[in-house]
Amino acid sequence: MSIRIATRGSRLALAQANTVMARLRTAHPGVQFELIEIATHGDRDQVTPLNAGQGSGWFTSAIQAALIERQADLAVHSYKDLPTKRPEGLIIAAVPVREDPRDALVAARKMTLKGLPPGAIVGTSSPRREAQLRAMRPDLDVRPIRGNVDTRVAKVDGGEFDAAVLALAGLRRLGIEDRATEIFGVHDMLPAPAQGALAIECRVDDAVTRRLIAAIDDPHLREAVTAERSFLATIDAGCSFPAAAYAEHFGTTLKLHALLAPGGRIVRSKMAGSADTAAGLGRSLARELMTLAGMAPE
Repeated sequence: MSIRIATRGSRLALAQANTVMARLRTAHPGVQFELIEIATHGDRDQVTPLNAGQGSGWFTSAIQAALIERQADLAVHSYKDLPTKRPEGLIIAAVPVREDPRDALVAARKMTLKGLPPGAIVGTSSPRREAQLRAMRPDLDVRPIRGNVDTRVAKVDGGEFDAAVLALAGLRRLGIEDRATEIFGVHDMLPAPAQGALAIECRVDDAVTRRLIAAIDDPHLREAVTAERSFLATIDAGCSFPAAAYAEHFGTTLKLHALLAPGGRIVRSKMAGSADTAAGLGRSLARELMTLAGMAPE
């Protein structure tokens, strides 16, 4: 038996896919696995600002099409890249691993956020990060930055930006965590829903592949990510909206921290509930925060 794994061709995406493939090979030594690289719209378009296309499947729709058209059997995604609206015929069959969900600063001359000079140019294409950066340092010149992790780090090294904010997970998976000059605490820079987590997707009707993937699923992690993603889906504003959510386990209790920043004004709250009602917890906190932010939840 041979299983084809679809992935983007970036260095980070390949590192993630290889991590998943190694786990699958350990769980199923008699099965052959191979990677299939697929170029997505987000990979081809390096001009349009990310926040204009994220949430619409920029980095995932071409891969999902390959699954639906049976050109691949499963796909490895950065979970936070997936739109909350699910395509028919596909299922998230496993959430196998989450790298550190925190954000990191990569700055010239080993500077921290506090040490950056007034008016320093900081790169991020995330409205969530931008809102939180401006709350901590209103004097900064926050600008959009495009490219993969290596490209964004190179733009700091080349002097185009004084610093950039990236997911620590990406730096770690590429083996360049030492480039981080500051790692933000999750409550100082609240992460994007599902940041650092991987999602393994396949066809609903492919019982064989679903069974293979289930062997590497982490139910504990799935609960946390479910709460975070349910929060995002309830807001229904897309990945380009400034929203953040992070869930922590305390025994069988899940505590969800979240924020919204409509117009740059940050509104925060938290809520706890039973881990087996993760989706409901995310919906409840989203409605509470939308009310506080004047967004009139349905």
